Amino acid sequence: MKLGLFGANMSEHPDPDTVATVARAAEDAGFDSLWMGEHVVLPVPRVPPSPLEPDAPVLDPLIALTFAAAHTTRLRLATGIIILPQRNPLVLAKELASLDVLSAGRLIFGVGVGYLEPEFRAIGANFADRGAVTDEYLDAIALLWYSPTPAYGGRFVSFGAVDAHPRPVQQPVPIVIGGRSPAAFRRAVSRAHGWFGFALDREGAKECLAGIAEARHRVERPSGTGELEITVAPRGPLTRERVEAFAELGVHRLVALPGPHGGRDELLRTIEQAAHTLD
Repeated sequence: MKLGLFGANMSEHPDPDTVATVARAAEDAGFDSLWMGEHVVLPVPRVPPSPLEPDAPVLDPLIALTFAAAHTTRLRLATGIIILPQRNPLVLAKELASLDVLSAGRLIFGVGVGYLEPEFRAIGANFADRGAVTDEYLDAIALLWYSPTPAYGGRFVSFGAVDAHPRPVQQPVPIVIGGRSPAAFRRAVSRAHGWFGFALDREGAKECLAGIAEARHRVERPSGTGELEITVAPRGPLTRERVEAFAELGVHRLVALPGPHGGRDELLRTIEQAAHTLD
């Protein structure tokens, strides 16, 4: 069972020392990956389904992961997740490739379609078509990373007669799809290396894995993609019994979640407790 950590960019006080200390502690404890989510803006006042109060500090995950990369040598650096349809795909492709280069090939590109309409509205992003936008943006990013002559013409993004270097160190960069919908399961099976389930208990994970299994019967998995790696971030402490229960389901990685405040001390306690469980 691989072990990841979530939330170093969302702690009570996400200062440089917290991010660096937590990243080093996770690496020293044998964690394989550091996961960071994003919200560019949050609605005021907080309204469902917003996950956070509007004054909750959230560092940009790419900047925070790049900072963490400078303080570690082995830890995989995962966006868990980037809200892809809120981003410019060409700019994002450059940012992600830069992170992969500067970290010597440690990027995991986790994406989701998003769900918070007020955030999309404030950014000026297309909420109604966010699933279709996500699919086009994934295609566009792949062309910029891997094609010798990148060009794309779609409904939501179009470019040609351009190029972008440096390319990522990893060929390919692992893509992980987050989400619990049939569309997310289809996207994971048909175009990704992994799937990420956030804040799930065992029964929730079991239901999602059943949805992924059903998607395998409906869509073709590209050759050479390999086994779909399953990552789950369960709520609550990672006891040995819970780890074994998730392993029985076929989960490959558990991402430890800190408590609701997520301060530096709480993150360090989460690392210690999870590492002790898997020792």
